[in-house]
Amino acid sequence: MSTHSQIQFLAHASFQITTPEGHVILIDPWYTNNPALPADLKLPEKIDLILITHGHRDHLDSKMVDIIRTKSPKVIANPMVRFFLQEQGVPEHVFEPLNAGGTVNILDAKITMTNAFHFAHINLPDGKIGYPHTSNGFIIWMSDDISVYYSGDTGVFGDMELIGEIYEPDIAILPVGDRFTMGPLEAAFAIRLLKVKHVIPCHYGTMPVLSGTPERLKALTEDVERLEIHALKAGEILNTNSIKARYH
Repeated sequence: MSTHSQIQFLAHASFQITTPEGHVILIDPWYTNNPALPADLKLPEKIDLILITHGHRDHLDSKMVDIIRTKSPKVIANPMVRFFLQEQGVPEHVFEPLNAGGTVNILDAKITMTNAFHFAHINLPDGKIGYPHTSNGFIIWMSDDISVYYSGDTGVFGDMELIGEIYEPDIAILPVGDRFTMGPLEAAFAIRLLKVKHVIPCHYGTMPVLSGTPERLKALTEDVERLEIHALKAGEILNTNSIKARYH
């Protein structure tokens, strides 16, 4: 068992966090028909917790009900996604209900749900769409005092400054692809609002319209002192033991 946490970039906007205790947390897992996912990256044997920010198909795997049934994780989801999954037969006891601003202690970690600015829906099994909702983000605090801000799909918004002041994230996972989320310009402002020093870009390059790049983000943040942008490749792991926590 490691004494520090690990963050693995799966592809697009999907991540796997392994806590110091060995708990496996998936964030917005998209395994089914994900064109950016390496062929050798399969569902982990053990999944302890799944975090879901919203119901778009690139964040809510089309086989999510089967994943939950076979892996038996706890689930923290956007409330509208939770209602949808319950209507699809996922039992209520699987969920840890949470809403924006709230925090729950689970698996030796603390999970806080944050605001995000992104309109969403769910593609229903009958081919229609439903459950309109806004997205959310998450703060994940782990026992090694590493805190991760996963913004989810969002535009930049002024209250990111409050998120930075309240939760002091050591690492921010931010979309940079543009078109449907922040691009590099907006993400550069988000970094300054959050006052974060370690950033993992995501939600770019999966399809041609997601044209923002980590390179452009780096160019727009050259003046930010001690900033490290970790442009992980799909499947790559960031070990957090080299990152000094600022949250106590």
